[in-house]
Amino acid sequence: MTEIEVKVRVDDLAALRDRLLSLGATVAKERHFEENTLYDFADRRLAGKGEALRVRKTGRKAFLTFKGAPQKSRKFKIRTEYETEARNARDLVRILQSLGFAAVARYEKHRTELKKGKLSICLDETKIGMFVEFEGEREDIARMSRILGMPKEHWIKKSYLTLLGEAGQAV
Repeated sequence: MTEIEVKVRVDDLAALRDRLLSLGATVAKERHFEENTLYDFADRRLAGKGEALRVRKTGRKAFLTFKGAPQKSRKFKIRTEYETEARNARDLVRILQSLGFAAVARYEKHRTELKKGKLSICLDETKIGMFVEFEGEREDIARMSRILGMPKEHWIKKSYLTLLGEAGQAV
């Protein structure tokens, strides 16, 4: 699957949520806590290629995600993404460690997930601020961003891990 996304820093998630609901978006998943851990080999070969292997824990669920290297795009973050749910997070981590992977970074956030047609809209609270993340087709992202008054100049293609590092936050 190909993931196409952008983030925008926001000041008021509650007001944004209300606006999105008034535009016909629906809540797909209420606010929840997520713990994200990235794994790599000792030589950091995944990071060296711009790839990522992540275990995301939310409640009792765990998801293993592989993200390929970002494709060239001036405005959008575009990359291959494969994700699957695992029943047992502890065993998932043991499998990764047995294959030679080690945890190399960790970050947390609270997330509320909304949907508007095929567009996924995530309202994220991180220790470096609040963001909205749009994921879907380029046209849908651009349209919703325009409706919300979020010009392309405010779009962010960087990962939360990169943003945290740039803000001097330990990851």
